[in-house]
Amino acid sequence: MEVTAFSIDILHPPKDDLFSKIKASSLTLEEGDVVAISSKVVSISEGRCVERDFTKKDELVKQEADWYIPREDMRDGAVVHTITNGILIPSAGIDPLGQYYVLWPENPQKSAEKLLEWFKETYGVKNLYLIMTDSRSVFLRKGVVGIALAWAGFEPIFSNKNRIDILGTPSGGSQTNIPDSLAATASFVMGEANEQTPVVRIRNAPFIGDSKHVSADSFSSTIEEDLFEPFLKNVGWQKGEGERS
Repeated sequence: MEVTAFSIDILHPPKDDLFSKIKASSLTLEEGDVVAISSKVVSISEGRCVERDFTKKDELVKQEADWYIPREDMRDGAVVHTITNGILIPSAGIDPLGQYYVLWPENPQKSAEKLLEWFKETYGVKNLYLIMTDSRSVFLRKGVVGIALAWAGFEPIFSNKNRIDILGTPSGGSQTNIPDSLAATASFVMGEANEQTPVVRIRNAPFIGDSKHVSADSFSSTIEEDLFEPFLKNVGWQKGEGERS
């Protein structure tokens, strides 16, 4: 698998032209490639930026979140934990950038699907896949890893249920989360500071587009059916204003 980051000119909030900057980059695409793109540049392209004012940030978080835990319930009031777009993420994914807060795209999945069609048409590639990335902390670990806010062009779960392990026995019910696996890889080469490489090309990715092992299970999980349900359910979630379709 080849993972290559591409530099583009800086996008300036509150809104800028992402497409012209990608076309001016050295990005090339072939059949079967995966494009990974940072959600932050997508948000700026869509004008999803508001002027930075810390006194109003919590209200902004509540507006964007599906569910949230109030700041006063957190240790030292350091952060507002949220479930936003079905993802456990601090501050509803809102990041400061200069004089602005950058919000997640209003509908990441629709944005990903539109971006995929643009890449296909612009680069003349029929078989192409896309993930939109961000990063977050991992439970009981320091540092961040990439996650996928959205994906397009492929089924997100690769099922191992009907496969045989190296000892010749059924491999069980494990399933591979393709979007987050690729997002972690892409975010690692994108960087987290001033690298200016928000577009990554992943070539020869395994599993993706394999119709033989597609899982029929839903990619998203409710709190009630989640493996970590005891931890997620027994906290003081409050309803936010998110949950966009």
